[in-house]
Amino acid sequence: MKVLFVCSGNSKNFEIVPFIKEQGESLRKLGIDVEYYPVIGKGVKGYLKAGRALHKYLRQNKYDVIHAHFIYSAVTAVVGAGKIPVVLSLMGSDAYGTYIGVDKVRLSSRFVTLLTWLIQPFVKAIISKSTNIEQYVYLKHKSYIIPNGINREKFKPELGNSQKRNSLTKRQILFLGNKNDTRKNFQLARKAVKELNLHDVELVNPYPIPHDKVSDYLNIANILVMPSLMEGSPNVIKEAMACNCPIVSTDIGDVGWVFGDTRGCYLSSFEPVNFAHNINEALKFSEEFGRTNGAGRIKELGLDSESIALRIIDVYKAVIN
Repeated sequence: MKVLFVCSGNSKNFEIVPFIKEQGESLRKLGIDVEYYPVIGKGVKGYLKAGRALHKYLRQNKYDVIHAHFIYSAVTAVVGAGKIPVVLSLMGSDAYGTYIGVDKVRLSSRFVTLLTWLIQPFVKAIISKSTNIEQYVYLKHKSYIIPNGINREKFKPELGNSQKRNSLTKRQILFLGNKNDTRKNFQLARKAVKELNLHDVELVNPYPIPHDKVSDYLNIANILVMPSLMEGSPNVIKEAMACNCPIVSTDIGDVGWVFGDTRGCYLSSFEPVNFAHNINEALKFSEEFGRTNGAGRIKELGLDSESIALRIIDVYKAVIN
């Protein structure tokens, strides 16, 4: 089976966004011939232009399925695909819009929500990363809920990092998002740490870092915090779980489901005092127990990259048939 990934090529830091590349490589390991078509362009106009270029490209290159990642890439895919079936993966903000506050969505971003509704008749299947994304899919017979998988060879507990952790002069609270992205809500983490008023902790934000270095940070940090205003199925939560890193996160997307009853993982409100309380609990857990059993939870849920790849292959087979 030959599959073309259509996705954004506009990132300043990556040619292909890491979690999309990871998904493609996991499919390759199972015998799927995956190629990438990164779209260079902005907005609907840019992606429509890319669709015409894709149509020309497909005259010379044959594929069984086109898998579009994010709604704008789906525009390109639908314009260029001809008779090749298109699978759309909704990422999150292309369904629910751009969050600028607690339960506040930028009005102009509702355009992509509308686009998500309009494009559904023209694709053969729609993959949502979580249930809060899937609620924007009205053609339920095309709908599948499949989170991104985690490469458990890359993200795993590393023995010996407890010594590195204990050698640090301060306990590390790790924030891996872009602190300038309003949706990532860095200010909540900053206010919560200030509320704690602990002199032996520091809030660490190494963004941007290469994806293959993320596991190093997760294995050394005392805890990870994710104070986001909204997410779908955040990869960093699953990556931290796979590394057995204690976590404090706002209760958004599928985070609560991923946590389950894993000790050392805490759901918080958007109130700084509550977030600070949970950070303090996570730090105490880290001091007493060291690490969580998050890796066991990831295995239990079948969120490893191979299991997820098998589910995606079933979607491809369904649209081809």
